[in-house]
Amino acid sequence: MRPPLPPFTTESALAKVQAAEDAWNTRDPERVALAYTEDSIWRNRDTFVTGRPAIVTFLRAKWDREFDYALRKSLWSFTGDRIAVRFQYEFHDASGQWWRSYGNELWEFDDMGLMRRREASINDLRIAEEDRRIFGSRPANDRTALQLR
Repeated sequence: MRPPLPPFTTESALAKVQAAEDAWNTRDPERVALAYTEDSIWRNRDTFVTGRPAIVTFLRAKWDREFDYALRKSLWSFTGDRIAVRFQYEFHDASGQWWRSYGNELWEFDDMGLMRRREASINDLRIAEEDRRIFGSRPANDRTALQLR
């Protein structure tokens, strides 16, 4: 079981989004994968992934090439067993070039609170290091920023 469980309320949807952000910011593929069903289906850009082992492999490769990755997620909407989020993350590649990636995710959960489907659309923007605005995990005093205004 992976609380909070559907059907989601504003409070539980915000908690689910924060939990996902916190997990992804660890850059620990095994930890992140535990939030998904054994047969979870993903679309990440143009890549299709099915199942926890494939998710772990995908995330390992991602974080092997995205250095100093830092993510922010924001609740967009929710209903029943689904949550939509928008996100931004920053990283630099092996050459030192910094990037900011923007996207939207659609999440669908099972009754145990595990994500059974994830659809991610992502765009990348080359940025200068001095234009960075995401530095590590979200500070505790910024947790209320999760919900869009």
